[in-house]
Amino acid sequence: MNRPVPPSFALSLALASLAVILTRPALAADPAVPPGQALVFTSFRGNGDDGLHLATSRDGYKWTALNGDRPVFQPKVGGGLVRDPDIARGPDGTFHMVWTTGWTHSAIGYASSKDLIHWSEARQIDVMKGENARNVWAPELFHDEAEGRFLIFWASTIPGRFPETEAAGDDGYNHRTYVTTTKDFQAFTPTKLFYDPGFNSIDSTIVRDGDRFAMFIKDETRTPPAKNIRVAFADAPIGPYGPPSPPITGDYWAEGPSAIKLGDRWFVYFDKYVDHRYGLVTSPDLVNWTDESDRVSFPPDFRHGSVLLVPEAVLAGLEALER
Repeated sequence: MNRPVPPSFALSLALASLAVILTRPALAADPAVPPGQALVFTSFRGNGDDGLHLATSRDGYKWTALNGDRPVFQPKVGGGLVRDPDIARGPDGTFHMVWTTGWTHSAIGYASSKDLIHWSEARQIDVMKGENARNVWAPELFHDEAEGRFLIFWASTIPGRFPETEAAGDDGYNHRTYVTTTKDFQAFTPTKLFYDPGFNSIDSTIVRDGDRFAMFIKDETRTPPAKNIRVAFADAPIGPYGPPSPPITGDYWAEGPSAIKLGDRWFVYFDKYVDHRYGLVTSPDLVNWTDESDRVSFPPDFRHGSVLLVPEAVLAGLEALER
């Protein structure tokens, strides 16, 4: 979730020295999608005016738009936009989606579906009510199995907080990640600060890796330019998360990470928004990373959301929309 960036800053970034472990070893065989499941990627187009777009892939590299690249869901709540759509599947099979509804709103959008075609009525969840926040961007979901709840987390700027980094962002924005939890999307715990990596940061997403949990997050620092993806670890989904790693995405203006494990490798997709294309890094251990951006292809104007596995029957229903 970001504003357009002048191309002149790309030169500054190219000159920056970033500590990153990127290698180019011989690649393993393309990952197999688990039997009976399919890959789906959520997305938006342009400014997010027309709704939820979906794409699918058989191998994690070549992505094809579903429904003729027309939106499958067009909710209008809050600011009326559908940006940064994130979907997580609950233990009962229900898909839950949250999204950014506008640039300067305190609420997020929420809806649910059993098949990604038929959706509940969209509604707002005012996650930053009373907090004097400038914005609520890029909400994400994570199902905490041990506690039987969902974490909802997002980036917000609250003026006056974290003054040590308030001059390092864009247009006075100085984000940190905040969180609430819910078991039913009706009652929510009080919003609290979730993660402060020590810099302006947005676009966090969480995955489980065995007994630990990894949070991918964008360093949103503009002065000096960073705009890259890092990863931090915790022993529980709610944290606390440790210090962020060096950048894993190299010298890119990168945002909107989405991660999934396919076979024995982690795939972390990210939006190379200055170049108007998508990137990919892969890793067997979340420490050593291989840049495979030259292997991926996405529909035109594909903007970032979330990647997930769905039952084959769900994909079949989506593909039937095009017939």
